[in-house]
Amino acid sequence: MKKYTILVGHGAVPKDAPKSLVEEFKRLERVSPNSPELREADRKLRAWPRNSETDPYKEGLERIAASLQKQMSDHVVIEAYNEFCSPSLEEALDFAAQKNADSITVIPTMFTRGGIHSETEIPDIISKFSKTHPDISTNYVWPFNLNVIAQMLAEEVVRVEKSTVSS
Repeated sequence: MKKYTILVGHGAVPKDAPKSLVEEFKRLERVSPNSPELREADRKLRAWPRNSETDPYKEGLERIAASLQKQMSDHVVIEAYNEFCSPSLEEALDFAAQKNADSITVIPTMFTRGGIHSETEIPDIISKFSKTHPDISTNYVWPFNLNVIAQMLAEEVVRVEKSTVSS
């Protein structure tokens, strides 16, 4: 069975992207949200070359995905981004489908309720994908168990406190 996990992060504007492109993108989002011009500006931003200095967010998500891959050796873990960076979730889903995935599990990095990406956009994208790929089992890991999230955060507090004491 070919299992894919897609880790979805928000995405960030690269630090060296032209200010004019970013401003045009934000303007078009407000005034012309479904326009070809917005899609073109989005394409340019997503395709902008990146490295660890120009986009530390992308590097951070890639590191989480690599760590997740080590823990889930029976899955292929790939990254996707809601905005500003490639691949988009749609592209990642299509990639997994082209690789003959039997199942795809999507997991966002956004933990709390109330965000448009986690609550609306990602489920809508998954729903559309599922309709065109009914043979692929597609799951969404969200909302998270808040007790599990709180435990992870508490463990990180303890880790930091221990390293502070031993320093």
